[in-house]
Amino acid sequence: MPKVGFVSLGCPKNLVDSEVMMGLLAQAGYELTPRADQADVLVVNTCSFIEPAQQESVETILELAEYKRFGRAKKLIVAGCLVERFREEIQRQIPEVDAVLGTGEVERILQAVRGELSAAPNEPPTFLYHEAMPRIQTTPRHYAYIKIAEGCDHPCSFCIIPQLRGRFRSRRLESVLREAETLARSGVREILLVGQDTTSYGEDLGLRDGLPVLLERLAAVEPLVWVRFLYAYPNRISQRLLDTLAAFPRLARYLDVPLQHASRRVLARMKRGASGEAFLRLLERIRRTIPGVAIRSSFIVGFPGETEEDFRELLDFVRAAEFDWLGVFAYSDDETSESHALDGKLDAETIARRRHELMAVQRRLSAARLRRLVGRRLRVLLDGPSAESEFLWEARTEQMAPEIDGKLYITAFAEAIPAEQVQPGALAEVEVVRASDYDLIGRVVAIEATSRPGADGFVPLPSPARTPAPNPLRVLP
Repeated sequence: MPKVGFVSLGCPKNLVDSEVMMGLLAQAGYELTPRADQADVLVVNTCSFIEPAQQESVETILELAEYKRFGRAKKLIVAGCLVERFREEIQRQIPEVDAVLGTGEVERILQAVRGELSAAPNEPPTFLYHEAMPRIQTTPRHYAYIKIAEGCDHPCSFCIIPQLRGRFRSRRLESVLREAETLARSGVREILLVGQDTTSYGEDLGLRDGLPVLLERLAAVEPLVWVRFLYAYPNRISQRLLDTLAAFPRLARYLDVPLQHASRRVLARMKRGASGEAFLRLLERIRRTIPGVAIRSSFIVGFPGETEEDFRELLDFVRAAEFDWLGVFAYSDDETSESHALDGKLDAETIARRRHELMAVQRRLSAARLRRLVGRRLRVLLDGPSAESEFLWEARTEQMAPEIDGKLYITAFAEAIPAEQVQPGALAEVEVVRASDYDLIGRVVAIEATSRPGADGFVPLPSPARTPAPNPLRVLP
């Protein structure tokens, strides 16, 4: 059978689609390869959310096209969000591309690889995977993403996700539960629920308090350590949801709530509503209900019409909010978004300055918060040897999501810990010895039930030979 190589770009939601496509191919007998120069078929699952993501997707397509022109590859298939946005342009301008698949055509990957793809359906995406579909997990063995919903019905003026992913639709609760149970049996210890808006889960199915109900059921799944969800919409965060997070130890004390701005005027132009004052009240309620919760948010700077006063209001808000983690995006003026027609466009230099200034505020807040953890002992999940150095391991606390937040770098393990216990996915107790702007540095004093040795009983890190196999979605040249 032909060998197939994959590249997956963009968010974890896109990654799940890639894993399903890989599972369908593997089930049909195709061999998956992490090397582009050994692949007969190359597939790139693209992102098109903002302009830099579009540019990365196009560059990756062109790079892989070279393997078809001068290498072994006979077919190049482009899938994902970029296809929904530029289907005809890709086919017309990049002749090396043999087939394109939109976000609603994941199940058609076999037809695309076999050269049997018929005309694309002339309708919005409606695909929604389920637990019975094969899936190749490409994350480290101890954590995995589960997509609980697809699409979005929110009218945010800057966003083109409804165009790319279709209307909001939820998976059946039992389907999500069965997938979580299967992943747990395979060795997964942390599950991350994703969707364009996880807090709306179940509304389209008539399920009241859908996300809290789902979380309560997942909290009983053994042997999971943490269940967390990403992409919460602020006005969908109910008291029932917060009470659920506070009630079950297996549910991570962590909330990812993209707020986008704090100025009432800018939020109104974004068609998101609310205000910085309302958000501060929400954050106070979250922290009061869930002691020790970590809160992540993201913001857009340079939105059309954002004045210097609006931006100063955002800076003051971030200082007052004291987020644990923060992402800042420069406004991307997609011509198909509603905000493209707004007046008051800002120049690139102003947008870049504001982004840098906001990140500088967050850097100081983060550094101060992490310094307060020095000397404390924290419970962490070991992620494995660090790609940055063979002398480091990486771990995360309950307040750190993989890939998007800071890390805890481990410099030593207690001498009394048996080497066979030092594995990715193990729970450990770490003494924090140092902090940087976004990361912690520490040494492991115990793994799960292991007794703590004396303060001077530390040995060098385990051999880097323990490094997990490379992720096939990340190593294609």
